[in-house]
Amino acid sequence: MLNALLKSLVRLLLRLRLSGHLSELARGRPLVMASHNSAIDALLVAMFLPGRPLIVLPRALAGSRIARWLPRFAECAELGPGGNASVKGLLRALRSGRPVVVFPQDRVTTTGGPMKVYGLAALLASRGDADILPLRIEGTQYTRWAALGCQWPKRMLPPVRLVLQPSVRLTARSAAVAARRRQQAGELLQILQRSMANAAPRRTLIEALLDAAQLHGRRMEVIEDLRGQVRSYNDLIKGAFALGRLCEPFTRPGERVGVMLPNLGATVCLVFGLAARGRVAAMLNYSSGAEALRVAVQAATLRTVITSRAFLQTAKLEHLLESLSGCDIVYLEDLRERLRLADKLWVLRAMLRPRAALPPQDPGAPAIVLFTSGSEARPKGVVISHDTMLGVMAQLQSVIEFGPEDKYLNALPMYHTFGLIACTLMPLVTGTRLFLYTNPLHYKLIPEYAYTRDCTYIFGTSTFLGNYARQADPYDFYRVRFAIAVGEKLNTEVSKLWFEKFGLRVYEGYGATECGPAMALNTPLAFRAGSVGRFLPGVEYRIVPVPGIEQGGVLHVCGPNLMTGYLFSDAPGVLQPPRSELGAGWYNTGDVVSLDDDGFVTIHGRVKRFAKIAGEMVSLERVEQIAYQASPAFKHAALVEMTRGGESTLLLTTDPALDRMALIQAARQIKAHELAVAKRIVKVDHLPLLGSGKVDYVTLKQQSLQI
Repeated sequence: MLNALLKSLVRLLLRLRLSGHLSELARGRPLVMASHNSAIDALLVAMFLPGRPLIVLPRALAGSRIARWLPRFAECAELGPGGNASVKGLLRALRSGRPVVVFPQDRVTTTGGPMKVYGLAALLASRGDADILPLRIEGTQYTRWAALGCQWPKRMLPPVRLVLQPSVRLTARSAAVAARRRQQAGELLQILQRSMANAAPRRTLIEALLDAAQLHGRRMEVIEDLRGQVRSYNDLIKGAFALGRLCEPFTRPGERVGVMLPNLGATVCLVFGLAARGRVAAMLNYSSGAEALRVAVQAATLRTVITSRAFLQTAKLEHLLESLSGCDIVYLEDLRERLRLADKLWVLRAMLRPRAALPPQDPGAPAIVLFTSGSEARPKGVVISHDTMLGVMAQLQSVIEFGPEDKYLNALPMYHTFGLIACTLMPLVTGTRLFLYTNPLHYKLIPEYAYTRDCTYIFGTSTFLGNYARQADPYDFYRVRFAIAVGEKLNTEVSKLWFEKFGLRVYEGYGATECGPAMALNTPLAFRAGSVGRFLPGVEYRIVPVPGIEQGGVLHVCGPNLMTGYLFSDAPGVLQPPRSELGAGWYNTGDVVSLDDDGFVTIHGRVKRFAKIAGEMVSLERVEQIAYQASPAFKHAALVEMTRGGESTLLLTTDPALDRMALIQAARQIKAHELAVAKRIVKVDHLPLLGSGKVDYVTLKQQSLQI
């Protein structure tokens, strides 16, 4: 009777909800792997998980007051000296069909996400031939029973969810015992990370922002830019509601609205404001040129583009207005003047009850339109839903840790998928502070801002990070914990420079506009130099062989981070869902990749960027890699050119002294085939770059025809 009363009281106070695949506890050999966010997790599992499971106590709970309460609700097993259980006993219980609960991390997390995984869970799963049931516990990290080092805010009685997810099994691939154990530990970590990503609730972008403000407090100063106009969650929400209200008269629900603005707080408010009123922000790439801008406007059928007179004048972009001649141009400066008393009263009421001010929205509806870079073809519109954006954020949050004590420095433009989703929106909806800078090309100023603003995360392409490192004082990045390289292949010289000068490892990631900011990422828990890390939890992939390419194949992906569809300029406004030769819902990345035995992904190049020489398929990425090995301080780009003998390789370089002998020596150093050495070298003053820092191969090909 007392136990039932205690359970009812705890369920009421914590608003506890238990959901998921509970029926799987009654069949097979269920091994429940629970996340460990606080000292009361084991007690909650004992009280509410059906079937009176056998709970393996984490070492940190041994002898504690909470451990003395556990036997009232479930049988407990304690390993180690003085314990009442052995591994053999746990295996017997597991093989008999009794649910066994383990906490693989064996300690309360201090990061809010998965940490180091110990071998007991892998041993039980492997020897017991177990059905692994991930149990995600959400909410207890915000209680006073969380770890002392945890950054997350503490609340008296936060709502708690226990979500039991479908069973999975280990797949040991290696025959060697040590390698198999390493693979199993890696699989368990990925299972925990996947359970964290899958447990994220469905909601819209503005709802995620309101949840963050409620959790961390509206007064928390979460965003800063060069103007300093928006600082707290309260400022951000007020600005979003005001701009969303002002945009309603000249836009329709569901309409795509062009946004051509730099990295400022007002831009963030506008993106959230449009989403709050059911509009879709189409982020225009103002660095791509007038023709690419015209194609983007045509593909997305934009009627209205919002920009700023001050921005156009400062960046000298007035000439781009000609490519927007078919659109109504709305300036932010004019919008502010339209704010009337009725609008102010509406915003005031919305601030009092923000959720009541939101129109009904489907999280599966479009939230953002981005545009491909156009580095190899005409830009395409990429439609991204609320579910996709927040799903990618949950994936990233499950593999890297960040929180209220961290601060992002984002100079990547918001028309870039990583710059918008991962570097701007993700910190704001997860309670992480953000400093926005307007131009990633200011190589001297950005390290200084990293120093003066105490930033702990910095992002950039390999080109940008290399230039920041060369210009920075050795102490400018003293607070930085994470440097993440995206957008292009990480130059080994850049990685070496960051480690030698700042003592920092650069974590390389791999993504695509169509699949969100990242599909794979190196992390502290799973790092391999030369790779782009493991696939993020939830990403499904297949590697399709390509005739003539012996190593790897073309990567096809699907999953929660995949776009809703394309918008093409030759079929304006018509959404075309993703589809590849594998079927609907799959996306052909066009990248040739390979996986090693531990699941790390290596990019070999794009299918379009291979040349057939002497019957062999030669990657242009490899040609460029040899050039960077021979001349790391300069820029290089490789192209295919046609000769009388067939396809050949052309290297354009900014190094005036580079010759084929240096390339041959560099190829030998990295053990590359001599066929990958460029056949012809052309010296240029500079290479054309896109705003994201990538080489503009479309312009480069046009220039090469004149060489």
